[in-house]
Amino acid sequence: MLNVHRLTLLRELHRRGTLAAVARDLNYSPSAVSHQLSQLEKEAGVPLLEPVGRGVKLTDAARMLVSRTDEILAVLDRAEADLAASTPTVSGTLRVTSFHSALATILPTALTLLSARHPDLRVEVFHREIGAAFDGLAAHLYDLVIGDQWPDEPDPVRPGMERQELFADPMLLVMPADRPEPTEPADLTELADARWAIDPEYLPGGRWVRRMLAQAGVVPEVLCDTDDPLLQAHLVRTGHAVAVIPSLLVGSFLDQTRALPLPGGPARLLYTAVREGQTGHPAVRAFRAALASAARRESPEI
Repeated sequence: MLNVHRLTLLRELHRRGTLAAVARDLNYSPSAVSHQLSQLEKEAGVPLLEPVGRGVKLTDAARMLVSRTDEILAVLDRAEADLAASTPTVSGTLRVTSFHSALATILPTALTLLSARHPDLRVEVFHREIGAAFDGLAAHLYDLVIGDQWPDEPDPVRPGMERQELFADPMLLVMPADRPEPTEPADLTELADARWAIDPEYLPGGRWVRRMLAQAGVVPEVLCDTDDPLLQAHLVRTGHAVAVIPSLLVGSFLDQTRALPLPGGPARLLYTAVREGQTGHPAVRAFRAALASAARRESPEI
């Protein structure tokens, strides 16, 4: 019989292209991945890999197996959800991945609510960039992604995954308290001389902020290129930069600063995503309910 874990490794090799990438992203050694795939080849009874230069590529039989693996894993997800729903308590381990501002605000409140409502449920939290988060969700490394979608950026949720909206989080222009105040909503051209703390350009938020500034005719002088909004806020608070910060961080994170709405009131959309087969899992439903309650408590816009 074919081993499901080994099928998953074959699928990840198809997605990532090299044994080294699979090993790196799934925390194995390349030799361990190679050994597992050799064992799968013995189980299958047909060649699955063939050498190409220093690497390998999948045979036609291997690609057929990969196409079936998605179906197999989806069935197993639904079976696991059904089994969990047959018990009277919400228990087990839920692996959640998220980004900075959610980790610093709504997630701790959600964990507090969950510990009171479902003490037998264990939550493990991983801070990951959005691409790595969805790679991990597809690879069954994580069970749920707390994600955000920025204006004019594509939906990162992939086929075979289910998205549930949380709320829209308006973006604010945040300045040191002693900086001369621009008009409201903020006229970005008045900040042509400012130094900025801004997300890297390879991230959706960084691309969006740069597009917004370019449309206003502003070429930002970047003091700090960082994806950490708390560091951005600290640089603003200490008088060194201006930044675009989500409303979710309004409060103690933005004390001693002045925040103004941006033209047009842009907002990012916060959501959760799971594999479709896990939508009805009691742990997923309990976590989503706690997160929604936390969002109502912590977001100034709800």
